[in-house]
Amino acid sequence: MTATRAAQAITPSTALGELITGNKRFVYGKPQYGHSVTQAAATAGGQQPHSVVLGCIDSRVPLEAVFDQPFGAICVARSGAHVLDRSLTGSVEFAVSALGVSLALVVGHKRCGAVTATVGAVRSGERPDGDVGYLVEAIAPAADGVDLDDPEAAERVIRVHVERTVEQLRATPELSAAIAAGTVDVVGAIYDLDTGWVEFLDHA
Repeated sequence: MTATRAAQAITPSTALGELITGNKRFVYGKPQYGHSVTQAAATAGGQQPHSVVLGCIDSRVPLEAVFDQPFGAICVARSGAHVLDRSLTGSVEFAVSALGVSLALVVGHKRCGAVTATVGAVRSGERPDGDVGYLVEAIAPAADGVDLDDPEAAERVIRVHVERTVEQLRATPELSAAIAAGTVDVVGAIYDLDTGWVEFLDHA
């Protein structure tokens, strides 16, 4: 696939800066962008997003609003606790290769129900059936090494799960070469439901 831009106009650090600044506007109650049909129509002819954001399905985490981004600025992919499968990984790879985004951001959030359910399942040794069980199986490795009797166990697992998802994406052949070249980066973050702030995690 060929990127829509001959050369990436926005570096990974610039893209990250756009999201950090947008989150500040959101928290301080001074957003620049809203859901305007006029803006939607203005971008209907094409798109040049700078980032792809992978988040949870939680209805309290509307990613375009959290980062105060306009139509056409970010691609969003969501699943329960941002669990990766082939379709989501492929969506991130498509955003990088075909749309030319320079940043993939993985956003977990505090009090994530899927992670809380996983911690409960690991504690009890009873995993749910069906595709909910698939989510639990995908999240469960993040509980390894975490003291599940700790009252903050679920919050610790959320952080580890974000870090693991970042590493999974960074290890894909389609992204690793671009990361090595410095044209793409993958970063993790945690959204605070109470304050609206996004904590961006350090990575090697």
